[in-house]
Amino acid sequence: MAEEAGTQDANMNRRTYTKRKFLWRARQKWKLLGLFEIDQDHEFYSFTCMLKEGLTAAVQVSIDTPRLGLLNEPDFSAVLTQVHEGFEMKTFAGPVFAQFRRMLGMSENDYQQSLSSEGFYLQFISNSKSKANFFLTNDKRIFLKTQEKREIQFLLSNLRSYMQHMERYPHSLLVKFLGVHSIKIPHEGKKYFIVMQSVFYPDERIQARYDIKGCQVSRWTDPVPEGSNIIVVLKDMNFEGSTIGLDQQRSWIVRQVNIDTEYLRALNVLDYSLLVAHQPLHLDERQQSWSFANVILRTKKSMTTGGSPSHSTGTPVPGLVEEESTVLVSEVVSGTDECHVKEVPKATLSSVDSSGSDMELTEVSVQNRRLLPRSKNSLHIIDGAQSRYFVGI
Repeated sequence: MAEEAGTQDANMNRRTYTKRKFLWRARQKWKLLGLFEIDQDHEFYSFTCMLKEGLTAAVQVSIDTPRLGLLNEPDFSAVLTQVHEGFEMKTFAGPVFAQFRRMLGMSENDYQQSLSSEGFYLQFISNSKSKANFFLTNDKRIFLKTQEKREIQFLLSNLRSYMQHMERYPHSLLVKFLGVHSIKIPHEGKKYFIVMQSVFYPDERIQARYDIKGCQVSRWTDPVPEGSNIIVVLKDMNFEGSTIGLDQQRSWIVRQVNIDTEYLRALNVLDYSLLVAHQPLHLDERQQSWSFANVILRTKKSMTTGGSPSHSTGTPVPGLVEEESTVLVSEVVSGTDECHVKEVPKATLSSVDSSGSDMELTEVSVQNRRLLPRSKNSLHIIDGAQSRYFVGI
Protein backbone atom coordinates (compact mmCIF):
# COMPACT_ATOMS: atom_id res chain seq x y z
CA MET A 1 0.00 0.00 0.00
CA ALA A 2 2.79 2.38 0.94
CA GLU A 3 4.61 1.59 -2.29
CA GLU A 4 1.44 2.22 -4.34
CA ALA A 5 0.84 5.53 -2.55
CA GLY A 6 4.43 6.54 -3.23
CA THR A 7 4.00 5.79 -6.94
CA GLN A 8 0.83 7.89 -7.07
CA ASP A 9 2.59 10.79 -5.33
CA ALA A 10 5.47 10.55 -7.79
CA ASN A 11 3.10 10.59 -10.77
CA MET A 12 1.23 13.56 -9.31
CA ASN A 13 4.47 15.45 -8.72
CA ARG A 14 5.57 14.68 -12.27
CA ARG A 15 2.29 16.00 -13.67
CA THR A 16 2.52 19.11 -11.49
CA TYR A 17 6.09 19.73 -12.66
CA THR A 18 5.09 19.26 -16.31
CA LYS A 19 2.18 21.66 -15.90
CA ARG A 20 4.36 24.27 -14.21
CA LYS A 21 6.97 23.94 -16.93
CA PHE A 22 4.29 24.41 -19.60
CA LEU A 23 2.87 27.48 -17.84
CA TRP A 24 6.37 28.93 -17.39
CA ARG A 25 7.07 28.56 -21.12
CA ALA A 26 3.69 30.10 -21.94
CA ARG A 27 4.45 33.00 -19.59
CA GLN A 28 7.77 33.63 -21.30
CA LYS A 29 6.04 33.55 -24.68
CA TRP A 30 3.43 36.12 -23.63
CA LYS A 31 6.17 38.38 -22.26
CA LEU A 32 8.10 38.18 -25.51
CA LEU A 33 4.93 39.26 -27.30
CA GLY A 34 4.49 42.29 -25.05
CA LEU A 35 1.52 40.67 -23.31
CA PHE A 36 1.89 39.87 -19.63
CA GLU A 37 0.08 36.84 -18.33
CA ILE A 38 -1.62 37.86 -15.08
CA ASP A 39 -0.68 34.87 -12.95
CA GLN A 40 -0.58 34.54 -9.16
CA ASP A 41 2.58 36.67 -8.94
CA HIS A 42 1.15 39.58 -10.95
CA GLU A 43 0.00 42.76 -9.21
CA PHE A 44 -3.39 42.57 -10.97
CA TYR A 45 -4.06 38.88 -10.30
CA SER A 46 -6.54 39.46 -7.48
CA PHE A 47 -8.23 42.28 -9.40
CA THR A 48 -8.71 40.24 -12.58
CA CYS A 49 -10.05 37.29 -10.57
CA MET A 50 -12.69 39.65 -9.21
CA LEU A 51 -13.44 40.85 -12.74
CA LYS A 52 -13.91 37.27 -13.90
CA GLU A 53 -16.24 36.39 -11.04
CA GLY A 54 -18.26 39.59 -11.27
CA LEU A 55 -18.63 39.56 -15.06
CA THR A 56 -19.59 35.89 -15.09
CA ALA A 57 -22.38 36.58 -12.59
CA ALA A 58 -23.55 39.68 -14.49
CA VAL A 59 -23.82 37.82 -17.81
CA GLN A 60 -25.60 34.95 -16.07
CA VAL A 61 -28.44 37.35 -15.24
CA SER A 62 -29.00 38.10 -18.94
CA ILE A 63 -28.81 34.37 -19.71
CA ASP A 64 -31.40 33.49 -17.07
CA THR A 65 -33.72 36.43 -17.79
CA PRO A 66 -33.22 37.52 -21.40
CA ARG A 67 -34.71 40.88 -22.37
CA LEU A 68 -37.11 40.40 -25.28
CA GLY A 69 -38.77 43.02 -27.44
CA LEU A 70 -37.83 46.63 -28.04
CA LEU A 71 -35.74 48.48 -25.49
CA ASN A 72 -37.26 51.28 -23.43
CA GLU A 73 -35.95 54.10 -21.25
CA PRO A 74 -35.60 52.03 -18.03
CA ASP A 75 -33.31 49.63 -19.91
CA PHE A 76 -30.87 52.46 -20.69
CA SER A 77 -30.81 53.66 -17.07
CA ALA A 78 -30.76 50.18 -15.50
CA VAL A 79 -28.12 49.48 -12.84
CA LEU A 80 -27.57 45.94 -11.56
CA THR A 81 -25.68 45.71 -8.25
CA GLN A 82 -24.19 42.36 -7.24
CA VAL A 83 -22.31 41.85 -3.98
CA HIS A 84 -19.52 39.29 -3.93
CA GLU A 85 -17.05 38.26 -1.29
CA GLY A 86 -14.54 41.11 -1.11
CA PHE A 87 -16.06 43.38 -3.78
CA GLU A 88 -19.19 44.84 -5.32
CA MET A 89 -19.85 45.07 -9.05
CA LYS A 90 -22.36 47.24 -10.87
CA THR A 91 -23.56 46.63 -14.41
CA PHE A 92 -24.89 49.65 -16.29
CA ALA A 93 -27.57 49.37 -18.99
CA GLY A 94 -27.23 45.59 -18.97
CA PRO A 95 -30.33 44.85 -21.10
CA VAL A 96 -29.11 47.27 -23.78
CA PHE A 97 -25.67 45.72 -24.12
CA ALA A 98 -27.13 42.21 -24.01
CA GLN A 99 -29.33 43.01 -27.00
CA PHE A 100 -26.43 44.66 -28.78
CA ARG A 101 -24.29 41.54 -28.32
CA ARG A 102 -27.08 39.47 -29.83
CA MET A 103 -27.31 41.94 -32.70
CA LEU A 104 -23.61 41.31 -33.34
CA GLY A 105 -24.25 37.57 -33.46
CA MET A 106 -22.50 36.92 -30.14
CA SER A 107 -24.35 34.52 -27.87
CA GLU A 108 -24.38 35.22 -24.14
CA ASN A 109 -22.84 31.82 -23.46
CA ASP A 110 -19.91 32.52 -25.80
CA TYR A 111 -19.45 35.96 -24.28
CA GLN A 112 -19.48 34.51 -20.77
CA GLN A 113 -17.05 31.77 -21.77
CA SER A 114 -14.51 34.30 -23.07
CA LEU A 115 -14.77 36.37 -19.90
CA SER A 116 -14.58 33.43 -17.51
CA SER A 117 -12.19 30.97 -19.16
CA GLU A 118 -9.78 29.18 -16.86
CA GLY A 119 -6.79 30.78 -18.56
CA PHE A 120 -5.30 33.92 -17.05
CA TYR A 121 -6.26 37.36 -18.29
CA LEU A 122 -3.52 39.22 -20.15
CA GLN A 123 -2.23 42.70 -19.50
CA PHE A 124 -1.28 44.78 -22.52
CA ILE A 125 1.36 47.41 -21.87
CA SER A 126 0.92 49.98 -24.61
CA ASN A 127 2.88 53.08 -25.52
CA SER A 128 -0.26 55.16 -25.01
CA LYS A 129 -0.10 58.25 -22.79
CA SER A 130 -3.37 57.17 -21.19
CA LYS A 131 -3.24 56.15 -17.54
CA ALA A 132 -5.83 53.46 -18.17
CA ASN A 133 -5.13 49.78 -17.61
CA PHE A 134 -5.68 47.46 -20.55
CA PHE A 135 -6.61 43.79 -20.23
CA LEU A 136 -7.43 41.01 -22.67
CA THR A 137 -9.29 37.80 -22.05
CA ASN A 138 -7.13 34.72 -22.47
CA ASP A 139 -8.51 34.08 -25.98
CA LYS A 140 -7.69 37.73 -26.85
CA ARG A 141 -11.21 38.22 -28.18
CA ILE A 142 -12.44 40.65 -25.51
CA PHE A 143 -10.71 43.87 -24.46
CA LEU A 144 -11.23 45.53 -21.07
CA LYS A 145 -10.13 49.07 -20.27
CA THR A 146 -10.41 51.11 -17.07
CA GLN A 147 -12.03 54.53 -17.53
CA GLU A 148 -12.62 57.75 -15.64
CA LYS A 149 -16.12 58.29 -14.27
CA ARG A 150 -16.76 61.22 -16.62
CA GLU A 151 -15.92 59.04 -19.63
CA ILE A 152 -18.38 56.41 -18.48
CA GLN A 153 -21.06 59.06 -17.94
CA PHE A 154 -20.49 60.40 -21.45
CA LEU A 155 -20.80 56.95 -23.00
CA LEU A 156 -23.97 56.09 -21.10
CA SER A 157 -25.56 59.48 -21.86
CA ASN A 158 -25.05 58.82 -25.59
CA LEU A 159 -25.77 55.10 -25.54
CA ARG A 160 -29.17 55.39 -27.27
CA SER A 161 -27.59 57.44 -30.05
CA TYR A 162 -24.75 54.91 -30.38
CA MET A 163 -27.22 52.04 -30.63
CA GLN A 164 -29.25 53.83 -33.30
CA HIS A 165 -26.08 54.52 -35.28
CA MET A 166 -25.03 50.86 -35.12
CA GLU A 167 -28.53 49.79 -36.16
CA ARG A 168 -28.57 52.14 -39.13
CA TYR A 169 -25.04 51.18 -40.16
CA PRO A 170 -24.60 47.49 -39.19
CA HIS A 171 -21.11 47.39 -40.75
CA SER A 172 -19.86 50.46 -38.88
CA LEU A 173 -16.15 50.60 -38.04
CA LEU A 174 -16.78 52.08 -34.59
CA VAL A 175 -15.54 49.90 -31.74
CA LYS A 176 -18.18 47.54 -30.40
CA PHE A 177 -18.93 48.31 -26.74
CA LEU A 178 -20.12 45.11 -25.06
CA GLY A 179 -20.60 46.29 -21.48
CA VAL A 180 -20.01 49.03 -18.90
CA HIS A 181 -19.29 48.20 -15.26
CA SER A 182 -17.81 49.43 -12.01
CA ILE A 183 -16.09 47.48 -9.28
CA LYS A 184 -15.79 48.63 -5.68
CA ILE A 185 -13.16 47.06 -3.44
CA PRO A 186 -12.93 47.94 0.27
CA HIS A 187 -10.06 50.35 1.02
CA GLU A 188 -9.28 50.66 -2.71
CA GLY A 189 -12.19 52.76 -3.96
CA LYS A 190 -14.25 52.31 -7.11
CA LYS A 191 -12.99 51.67 -10.62
CA TYR A 192 -15.01 51.97 -13.82
CA PHE A 193 -14.27 49.89 -16.90
CA ILE A 194 -15.65 49.14 -20.33
CA VAL A 195 -15.73 45.84 -22.19
CA MET A 196 -15.11 45.91 -25.95
CA GLN A 197 -14.65 43.54 -28.82
CA SER A 198 -10.98 43.56 -29.81
CA VAL A 199 -10.38 45.06 -33.26
CA PHE A 200 -7.14 43.08 -33.64
CA TYR A 201 -8.63 39.59 -33.39
CA PRO A 202 -7.56 36.96 -34.29
CA ASP A 203 -4.00 38.26 -34.14
CA GLU A 204 -1.77 35.23 -34.72
CA ARG A 205 -0.50 36.46 -38.10
CA ILE A 206 -0.71 40.24 -37.71
CA GLN A 207 2.55 41.88 -38.82
CA ALA A 208 2.00 45.52 -37.78
CA ARG A 209 -0.48 47.60 -35.79
CA TYR A 210 -1.11 51.34 -36.09
CA ASP A 211 -2.96 53.99 -34.08
CA ILE A 212 -3.57 56.85 -36.53
CA LYS A 213 -4.95 60.20 -35.35
CA GLY A 214 -4.29 62.36 -38.42
CA CYS A 215 -1.56 64.55 -36.92
CA GLN A 216 2.24 64.55 -36.79
CA VAL A 217 3.12 65.98 -33.38
CA SER A 218 4.48 63.25 -31.09
CA ARG A 219 3.18 60.63 -33.49
CA TRP A 220 6.28 58.47 -33.91
CA THR A 221 7.12 55.25 -32.08
CA ASP A 222 10.45 53.48 -32.33
CA PRO A 223 9.82 50.21 -34.18
CA VAL A 224 11.02 46.98 -32.65
CA PRO A 225 14.09 45.30 -34.17
CA GLU A 226 13.39 43.15 -37.21
CA GLY A 227 12.47 39.63 -36.20
CA SER A 228 11.35 40.64 -32.71
CA ASN A 229 8.02 39.37 -31.42
CA ILE A 230 7.40 42.32 -29.09
CA ILE A 231 4.10 44.06 -29.83
CA VAL A 232 4.35 47.79 -30.46
CA VAL A 233 1.48 49.95 -31.70
CA LEU A 234 2.95 52.30 -34.30
CA LYS A 235 1.67 55.81 -35.05
CA ASP A 236 1.04 58.29 -37.87
CA MET A 237 4.64 59.04 -38.77
CA ASN A 238 5.46 55.35 -38.86
CA PHE A 239 2.65 54.84 -41.38
CA GLU A 240 3.90 57.64 -43.67
CA GLY A 241 4.53 56.28 -47.16
CA SER A 242 2.42 53.17 -46.56
CA THR A 243 -0.88 52.41 -48.29
CA ILE A 244 -3.96 50.25 -47.74
CA GLY A 245 -4.83 48.31 -50.89
CA LEU A 246 -8.51 47.39 -50.87
CA ASP A 247 -9.45 47.26 -54.57
CA GLN A 248 -13.26 46.97 -54.80
CA GLN A 249 -13.87 48.03 -51.20
CA ARG A 250 -11.90 51.28 -51.31
CA SER A 251 -14.99 53.43 -51.87
CA TRP A 252 -16.82 51.56 -49.12
CA ILE A 253 -14.23 52.26 -46.42
CA VAL A 254 -13.89 55.92 -47.42
CA ARG A 255 -17.64 56.35 -47.13
CA GLN A 256 -17.92 54.44 -43.84
CA VAL A 257 -15.06 56.37 -42.24
CA ASN A 258 -16.84 59.59 -43.22
CA ILE A 259 -20.13 58.34 -41.77
CA ASP A 260 -18.58 57.24 -38.48
CA THR A 261 -16.38 60.31 -37.99
CA GLU A 262 -19.26 62.66 -38.81
CA TYR A 263 -21.24 60.91 -36.10
CA LEU A 264 -18.40 61.41 -33.60
CA ARG A 265 -18.04 65.04 -34.64
CA ALA A 266 -21.74 65.59 -33.98
CA LEU A 267 -21.12 64.33 -30.43
CA ASN A 268 -18.15 66.73 -30.10
CA VAL A 269 -15.78 63.80 -29.71
CA LEU A 270 -12.27 64.92 -30.65
CA ASP A 271 -9.92 62.24 -29.35
CA TYR A 272 -10.32 59.16 -31.51
CA SER A 273 -8.06 57.06 -33.71
CA LEU A 274 -8.16 54.90 -36.79
CA LEU A 275 -6.85 51.52 -35.67
CA VAL A 276 -5.22 49.56 -38.49
CA ALA A 277 -3.36 46.27 -38.62
CA HIS A 278 -2.41 44.06 -41.53
CA GLN A 279 -1.28 40.56 -42.38
CA PRO A 280 -0.59 38.87 -45.72
CA LEU A 281 -3.25 36.71 -47.30
CA HIS A 282 -2.24 33.17 -48.12
CA LEU A 283 -2.68 32.05 -51.72
CA ASP A 284 -5.57 29.74 -50.85
CA GLU A 285 -7.31 32.60 -49.01
CA ARG A 286 -7.02 34.87 -52.04
CA GLN A 287 -8.34 32.20 -54.40
CA GLN A 288 -11.19 31.11 -52.12
CA SER A 289 -12.34 34.66 -51.40
CA TRP A 290 -14.06 35.16 -54.76
CA SER A 291 -15.23 31.64 -55.56
CA PHE A 292 -18.93 31.51 -56.41
CA ALA A 293 -19.84 29.38 -53.39
CA ASN A 294 -17.88 31.65 -51.07
CA VAL A 295 -19.52 34.80 -52.42
CA ILE A 296 -22.96 33.28 -51.85
CA LEU A 297 -22.09 32.47 -48.23
CA ARG A 298 -20.53 35.89 -47.67
CA THR A 299 -23.57 37.62 -49.15
CA LYS A 300 -25.87 35.71 -46.80
CA LYS A 301 -23.67 36.63 -43.85
CA SER A 302 -23.55 40.28 -44.90
CA MET A 303 -27.34 40.53 -45.09
CA THR A 304 -27.98 38.85 -41.73
CA THR A 305 -29.12 41.28 -39.05
CA GLY A 306 -30.08 40.90 -35.44
CA GLY A 307 -33.21 42.28 -33.90
CA SER A 308 -33.68 46.00 -33.81
CA PRO A 309 -32.28 47.09 -30.44
CA SER A 310 -34.30 50.25 -30.13
CA HIS A 311 -37.10 52.30 -31.59
CA SER A 312 -35.95 54.01 -34.75
CA THR A 313 -36.62 57.72 -34.60
CA GLY A 314 -36.47 58.17 -38.34
CA THR A 315 -34.26 61.24 -37.94
CA PRO A 316 -31.23 61.42 -40.19
CA VAL A 317 -27.88 60.47 -38.73
CA PRO A 318 -24.85 62.67 -39.56
CA GLY A 319 -23.08 61.16 -42.53
CA LEU A 320 -26.13 59.43 -44.01
CA VAL A 321 -25.31 58.65 -47.65
CA GLU A 322 -28.18 58.77 -50.08
CA GLU A 323 -26.57 60.21 -53.20
CA GLU A 324 -24.38 58.13 -55.50
CA SER A 325 -25.51 55.01 -53.69
CA THR A 326 -23.96 51.79 -54.96
CA VAL A 327 -24.62 48.11 -54.48
CA LEU A 328 -22.37 45.06 -54.83
CA VAL A 329 -23.09 43.03 -57.96
CA SER A 330 -21.51 39.65 -58.62
CA GLU A 331 -20.62 38.24 -62.06
CA VAL A 332 -19.83 34.55 -62.54
CA VAL A 333 -16.91 33.84 -64.89
CA SER A 334 -18.24 31.48 -67.56
CA GLY A 335 -16.97 27.92 -67.25
CA THR A 336 -15.44 28.46 -63.79
CA ASP A 337 -16.52 28.78 -60.18
CA GLU A 338 -14.94 32.24 -59.89
CA CYS A 339 -17.09 35.23 -59.17
CA HIS A 340 -16.06 38.86 -59.59
CA VAL A 341 -17.78 41.46 -57.43
CA LYS A 342 -17.96 45.14 -58.28
CA GLU A 343 -19.85 48.23 -57.14
CA VAL A 344 -22.59 49.45 -59.46
CA PRO A 345 -24.67 52.65 -59.04
CA LYS A 346 -28.06 51.68 -57.72
CA ALA A 347 -29.76 53.80 -60.39
CA THR A 348 -28.37 51.53 -63.14
CA LEU A 349 -30.28 48.54 -61.82
CA SER A 350 -33.33 48.70 -64.07
CA SER A 351 -35.15 45.57 -62.99
CA VAL A 352 -35.82 43.74 -59.76
CA ASP A 353 -37.95 40.76 -58.90
CA SER A 354 -41.32 41.05 -57.25
CA SER A 355 -40.20 39.76 -53.85
CA GLY A 356 -39.16 43.13 -52.50
CA SER A 357 -35.58 43.09 -53.78
CA ASP A 358 -35.81 46.79 -54.62
CA MET A 359 -36.39 47.59 -50.96
CA GLU A 360 -33.53 45.29 -49.94
CA LEU A 361 -31.10 46.94 -52.36
CA THR A 362 -32.13 50.37 -51.15
CA GLU A 363 -31.56 49.29 -47.55
CA VAL A 364 -28.14 47.85 -48.41
CA SER A 365 -26.99 51.04 -50.11
CA VAL A 366 -28.33 53.44 -47.48
CA GLN A 367 -26.88 51.31 -44.67
CA ASN A 368 -23.58 51.13 -46.57
CA ARG A 369 -23.23 47.40 -46.15
CA ARG A 370 -20.35 45.49 -47.69
CA LEU A 371 -19.50 41.91 -48.51
CA LEU A 372 -18.16 40.61 -45.19
CA PRO A 373 -15.33 38.05 -45.13
CA ARG A 374 -15.94 34.55 -43.82
CA SER A 375 -13.81 35.00 -40.73
CA LYS A 376 -14.02 35.72 -37.05
CA ASN A 377 -14.48 39.41 -36.18
CA SER A 378 -15.67 40.06 -39.75
CA LEU A 379 -17.05 43.54 -38.98
CA HIS A 380 -13.49 44.78 -38.42
CA ILE A 381 -11.77 42.77 -41.16
CA ILE A 382 -11.42 43.89 -44.78
CA ASP A 383 -9.56 41.82 -47.37
CA GLY A 384 -7.57 43.46 -50.14
CA ALA A 385 -5.87 41.77 -53.07
CA GLN A 386 -2.76 40.77 -51.11
CA SER A 387 -3.42 41.61 -47.46
CA ARG A 388 -6.02 41.31 -44.74
CA TYR A 389 -6.67 44.51 -42.80
CA PHE A 390 -8.09 44.95 -39.32
CA VAL A 391 -9.77 48.37 -39.09
CA GLY A 392 -11.67 50.13 -36.30
CA ILE A 393 -12.40 53.62 -35.01
